[in-house]
Amino acid sequence: MSKNLKLKAARVLKDMTQKDLAEAVNVSRQTINAIENGDYNPTIKLCSDICKILNKSLDDLFGWEE
Repeated sequence: MSKNLKLKAARVLKDMTQKDLAEAVNVSRQTINAIENGDYNPTIKLCSDICKILNKSLDDLFGWEE
């Protein structure tokens, strides 16, 4: 898996720390860190929850890269 730079960029644009986002979606900061680093494949529910908080679509944050 590759790093999820789109997720990190969207989080930073919302002025949120990994901890802020983790608390908003009810996971640990380490989970958010692992997703951003490409070390963890989140469930569709978690992806959806993250998208709602960051006002992004699933495709915006987790879509395939060409």
